[in-house]
Amino acid sequence: MTPIGRLKRRPDFLRVAAAGRKCARPGLVLQTATARRVAGPEGADIRIGFTVSKKVGNAVARNRARRRLRAVAAQVMPGGAAAGADYVLIGRVGTLKRPHGALIGDLEAALRRLGSWRGGASA
Repeated sequence: MTPIGRLKRRPDFLRVAAAGRKCARPGLVLQTATARRVAGPEGADIRIGFTVSKKVGNAVARNRARRRLRAVAAQVMPGGAAAGADYVLIGRVGTLKRPHGALIGDLEAALRRLGSWRGGASA
């Protein structure tokens, strides 16, 4: 199991976006940046940030989308994401209505597409 940390500061989000590596799926968009030391300041090998824009809906809808993304990431990332990378999961309108299994498939497919998939099974 790879320890997972959180991206919370705006410069971290901007650095991941500037890397230009992203994959859009119906339920989410995954951005990644791999040029980073292996362990972050909190000792995590993988760091994940979550963001959902106002296009998705009101505050209640955005928070629900963020919770769904956190649940999917907690299930997939520890066994499937490559260590030493930062990831940003961006919620879309489809995040709210998409079945949980389909969101898991979207995240796994995005990781594969970006070459960050370690091949671990989702829990």
